[in-house]
Amino acid sequence: MIKAFIFDLDGVITDTAEYHFIAWKKLADKQGWKFDRQMNEELRGISRLDSIKVILHHNHLIGNFTEEEESRLANEKNDLYVESLKDITPDDYLPGAKYLLENLKKQGFKIALGSASKNAVAVLDYLDAMQYFDVIGDGTKVKNSKPAPDVFLYAANEMGLEPSGCIVVEDAYSGVDAAIAGGFFSIGIGPKERVGHATISFDSMDKIDLQEVFSLCK
Repeated sequence: MIKAFIFDLDGVITDTAEYHFIAWKKLADKQGWKFDRQMNEELRGISRLDSIKVILHHNHLIGNFTEEEESRLANEKNDLYVESLKDITPDDYLPGAKYLLENLKKQGFKIALGSASKNAVAVLDYLDAMQYFDVIGDGTKVKNSKPAPDVFLYAANEMGLEPSGCIVVEDAYSGVDAAIAGGFFSIGIGPKERVGHATISFDSMDKIDLQEVFSLCK
């Protein structure tokens, strides 16, 4: 029986992808690296340290930086990103996201966040969304980021539930992989080629049909 939902943040509740892209582009331009929107898509759902490795790989720079230097670069990008978050307001929910959170809360479901972001609390604060969440699972709570299932397992455990009692809502390939690895049902948000391996997928948050979801998650 489904008792809880675990939501990713970026691309599910709000879209901070453009903020991430701009921050990565500023860092890449400063370093003289190639970085474009196609490369940015590969960073969807993974930690910033893993993102640095992806960018370095594309620029044939793997092995050119120490772990300490990679960490410093990732933190520099994060500073640029955090500064831009001040522009987020409660008007920046993705279509259907706020309604779904409110509806699930009214129906008595537990709700958790399961995000790789270490800035998740700040984003939720700017959205005025903390009120909907019983548990916050983010990049500060677990060591291994997606596609490892750790953040989802953390959220389920904090809610006192088994994975089989939770549905994960994700927009990233790696996030759906993490849900599957952890034994969770999953809702994929986005194109089939990205999230079609979820239990069920919809084009966007406002297209989610809960009756259809529950019929599959038994």
